[in-house]
Amino acid sequence: MKSYGYVARDVSGVQKKGFAQAASSTEVLNQLREQGFTPISVKEVAQKTKKTRQSKGQRKRIKSADLAALCWQLSTMLQGGIPITTALDIIGEDTDNLQLRMILQQLSEKVKKGQPFSESVAEFPKVFNRLACAMILAGETSGNIASAMGKLAEYFDNRDKLAKKVKGAMAYPIFVLTFIILIVVFIMAFIVPRFRKIFDQIGGTLPAFTRGFMGFYDILRYNILYIIGAVIVLIVLGVATSKTKKGHYLFSRIALALPLFGKVFRQAFVATFCRTTSTLLQAGVSVLEAFTIVTGMTDNDIIKTAIVQTRENIVGGANISLSMSSAGFFPNMVVKMIQVGEESGSLPEVLEKTSEHYERKVDATISTLLSLLEPIMIIAVGAIVSVVVIALYLPIFTMSDM
Repeated sequence: MKSYGYVARDVSGVQKKGFAQAASSTEVLNQLREQGFTPISVKEVAQKTKKTRQSKGQRKRIKSADLAALCWQLSTMLQGGIPITTALDIIGEDTDNLQLRMILQQLSEKVKKGQPFSESVAEFPKVFNRLACAMILAGETSGNIASAMGKLAEYFDNRDKLAKKVKGAMAYPIFVLTFIILIVVFIMAFIVPRFRKIFDQIGGTLPAFTRGFMGFYDILRYNILYIIGAVIVLIVLGVATSKTKKGHYLFSRIALALPLFGKVFRQAFVATFCRTTSTLLQAGVSVLEAFTIVTGMTDNDIIKTAIVQTRENIVGGANISLSMSSAGFFPNMVVKMIQVGEESGSLPEVLEKTSEHYERKVDATISTLLSLLEPIMIIAVGAIVSVVVIALYLPIFTMSDM
């Protein structure tokens, strides 16, 4: 089988480019004609080049920003009266992500064969989650899929922004910790050994503080492999424990109890919950289905249990606000806002405003976190350097006083 690149036009005259594998160029021409295309050119492509491109495309993950751009483009084209198959072909040709390009080509082929777009999208769960599938199905049912794609694009945009904020808050302390570890390694590997030789040449009794520091250095030096091994064992045990039911529940509780970070996680999920539920309700998805979808959007057992309990209470006949209040996780403000939305009949709009409020709270909490970490980093680095300087230079000062 050889690889061929082709250019063809569909019945509406729109140009399409793609790749196909066949025994000869004649076979590619026949395949295109059978699919209703008018071939313009067919050229053989070097197999090595194609494989290289495909491997790069496989390595490039489909991000929320890619999905947001896809949804915006689909919404705009569908509102302009362009058929969905044509829109998928055009977007597929323009996208730089080869994995997304292949998926769009497959979606286009499935829809051309008569398969509903919602069912076609559902066959790619790793790319289109349950929320996207539910939104598209609701858009097809209501006959306004363009509007559904627009709401979905806004959702992916906001989710991407919120995820970047939370990741930024997590990245800073990791950087600080890594920086401190590198400083300690540099000091212990290059600075202390040189002073050790000087002390051995001078002889005499070292000050108590210096002896204690050198004793700590000897512990690290002669037991470094054991220390590294112990750290690795702890990490492996932690990962293994997190995969058990009780262990995962314990880590979920710890994550929400962390100072400041736990607050960021809570606020970020509340913002995501309100945004997601609002988007689903605006698209015509039922409340129960919306809660089912939101349940799958978190790995935290504490949060998941609260959502499941809320859904069960709603099934039992309680209203949404009372069900959320009895779950014990959702902030009182969210419960009150949802109660207002239920009574006024404007629940999706109230949820959207609440999500915006909590997104601002996430920004404020992250700013507070970073403002606290900066002086902590300066103090930690200064303390380490001070201890080293005092321990290493104290014998010299002692000798000068004699």
